[in-house]
Amino acid sequence: MNVTRIGLDLAKNVFQIHGVDRDERVVIKRKCTRRQVRDYFEKLPPCRIGMEACAGAHCWAREFSRMGHEVKLIAPQFVKPYVKSQKNDANDAEAICEAVGRPNMRFVTAKTVAQQDVMAVHRIRSELVRQRTAKANQIRGLLAEYGVIVPVGINTLRHALPEIQEDVENGLSDLFRRLLIGLQADLVELDMRVDQLDGEIQAAANKTDPRSRWIVGVVARRYKNVAAVALANKNARIAWALIVRGGAYDNQFGMAAA
Repeated sequence: MNVTRIGLDLAKNVFQIHGVDRDERVVIKRKCTRRQVRDYFEKLPPCRIGMEACAGAHCWAREFSRMGHEVKLIAPQFVKPYVKSQKNDANDAEAICEAVGRPNMRFVTAKTVAQQDVMAVHRIRSELVRQRTAKANQIRGLLAEYGVIVPVGINTLRHALPEIQEDVENGLSDLFRRLLIGLQADLVELDMRVDQLDGEIQAAANKTDPRSRWIVGVVARRYKNVAAVALANKNARIAWALIVRGGAYDNQFGMAAA
């Protein structure tokens, strides 16, 4: 089988494969279960595999790359114009195969496991912060129904809760005080989980390469906002150098390498 390019439509259980040869003739058009995919692609000669950059794509990209295939991830919005008829798995796979062969197509860089780990930490932290905000609003709203008003601000609420519990003249019933203890415990637990993830983020960001040391030094000397602007400026200069001179960025030396 002289397949040179494949479009793979990812799914939870059944994947659709569409492959063409160097003359753009369709040579593969089939389905594979998740269990069959790895064995199927291991038996194929090295070729270009295109996938939409969606859930699971980065994991499969690493897997196929280890098999010797060239893997390209495409943002879904860039695949859509190549869908020729109604949307289904077979047509999506064909569209991906077509899109990945376009000379001017823009691709998404496959993420490493470490990069995915960092993204997971940030996503989980964002959700926990959202839950914590909702919990604080719930506590503040319930207290307001009993005539106890706490000013806006989660730190203000944290400091006010012990005082509210100790105030025997604020009209709160014994039942509500017990409920308030549980709500306060929920808030403390969410604080602890957010702090834990902050530690994970800090550990991932505390690197020793020249670029990271430079950023840490700027933060130490100036405000964080100044460091953010300085980093954006440096990134722009590096991007310009890469566009003009070509080559790849070498993080070890903090410069664009030819």
